[in-house]
Amino acid sequence: MTRRPHFRWRIQGFTPHATERQIDRMWEVVLLGAAVLLFGIHLGDVPLRDWDEGTVAQVAREIWRDPQSWLHPTLHGMPYTNKPPLVHGLIALAYQFGGVTESMARLPGALLTALSVPLVYGIGRELWHRRSISIFAAFVYLTWLPVVRHGRLAMLDGAVLCFWTLLVWCSLRSRRDLRYTLGLGVAFGLICLTKGVLLGGLLGSIVIGFLLWDTPRLLQSAWFWGGLMLGSFPAVGWYAAQFQHYGLAFWNGNLLSQSAERVWSSVENHGGPPWYYLLELLKYGFPGLVFVPEGFRTAWLERNLSWAKLLLVWGSVYFAAISVMGTKLPWYVLPLYPALALLCGVSIDGFWRDSTFWGMPDTSPKPYPKVWLGIFGVLALVGWGASLVLARQYFLKMPTVDANLVLALLTLALTMTLVVFLMLQRDAQMVVVLVWGSYLSMLLFVTSSQWVWEVNEDYAVKPVAAMIREATDAPVLHTSHPYDRPSLNFYADRPVYSTSLQGLRSQWNETSNPCLLLDRLALKALLLSKADALDRAEGWYLLCRHEHPNLDRFVEHLEIDRPKI
Repeated sequence: MTRRPHFRWRIQGFTPHATERQIDRMWEVVLLGAAVLLFGIHLGDVPLRDWDEGTVAQVAREIWRDPQSWLHPTLHGMPYTNKPPLVHGLIALAYQFGGVTESMARLPGALLTALSVPLVYGIGRELWHRRSISIFAAFVYLTWLPVVRHGRLAMLDGAVLCFWTLLVWCSLRSRRDLRYTLGLGVAFGLICLTKGVLLGGLLGSIVIGFLLWDTPRLLQSAWFWGGLMLGSFPAVGWYAAQFQHYGLAFWNGNLLSQSAERVWSSVENHGGPPWYYLLELLKYGFPGLVFVPEGFRTAWLERNLSWAKLLLVWGSVYFAAISVMGTKLPWYVLPLYPALALLCGVSIDGFWRDSTFWGMPDTSPKPYPKVWLGIFGVLALVGWGASLVLARQYFLKMPTVDANLVLALLTLALTMTLVVFLMLQRDAQMVVVLVWGSYLSMLLFVTSSQWVWEVNEDYAVKPVAAMIREATDAPVLHTSHPYDRPSLNFYADRPVYSTSLQGLRSQWNETSNPCLLLDRLALKALLLSKADALDRAEGWYLLCRHEHPNLDRFVEHLEIDRPKI
């Protein structure tokens, strides 16, 4: 009897379905573990930064103090209708278990961003049979500086990345399993409960546009629209509750001034030219941005395939939408990074050779593009130069430089140098070196004190806030600082409003028990009478009006010439 020939599944590039799923689960666990470590380590070592972090953390604290206010949150006792409270509620839950700290404020967003990494891998597995593309894309996404930084902050954008990648993944799965349309609806609703219906509508239109081009039959299915509406029901319920409670005030505050108005005008002076986000990508997108043009070229050549249709619609529609908006903020570009990472995966895989199990190059591999070689060479030189400069500052005991930041730059410079050497050798292992070196560099960077570099752009708020808490019980303060600082409001646990000199004088003369936070110039200019100077910190003076003033000691310290009477 002739023996049936044994079919060598693995040599042919195929494995049984169960084994494929096990390998995918293994990679998802590895990616999730690496992401949780990178996004979760040392979250509380740096103070909260101004604007979104301070505001989100304060709203969450008020929900934590009064859990019944989760449906109608407040900010310093006033109705907060800027954004839906989903992430704020998650942070309040973290406060319940870990206390009101920076790490607990940042933990929910960091974990949600970490979940988006295996979701990017899952999107790749839905688009390509080759697993290597998905792996490369996930690691590029994991080590991209804007994703890491904003994903670790107490902001809403890490959650948006998670829910957006979930929406795309469910959309791809629903093409062959209509049960995933419910997940599609849930993800859409979560986006609306995180940043509002404007962003939900934009991202939803990208999915609809892709399906209209790739799988139009799905849009004719009652299951699709039923799952979308059923999953979106919680978001619809929340918006209905706000209209019932606030009426037209919610329409004006949330849907107009904080959402639609950002399309045609610059809200709070956050504007920029149409090429604003292109500059943001050029500033913070390297080294991953090196691979995007080749991936885009491949997508255009293969635009009749599903993966190319998705990435072309995703990238072009979203980038065009945020570029024409009147309001421009750096984190608006974040939902574009998963698409760019997938394009990078396509580009890298085109040069990856897996003729052996370990992925060694072929005997005659094609050379890497000279543009890649040049850019990585420049990055290596910049890395070594910056490392030397920061190392010198570190040994001179400069407070803004620590050892981990120097080590991060040294690791990055060494990685770029090795990548250049391996590219000259036409060695595909340069991908492994690039991925591992970028991850290690990013890990060292987030353990430094400079990963939130914005906190060094102004005075340190924690000493000033501690002075306010210890010196006065005044519920509201006014300051001569040119703009409000939500981080100061959070740490002081009360609002501190930026006020002009004339407004400060009026507050002092016309209100009872006023308290002012003044810098030296304002203190010299105002010369307030009947003032009790309570304390000073970081160059800021806390003055309140009491019966027995003692401002003279500060006047003498500042050498102010009092007018003669």
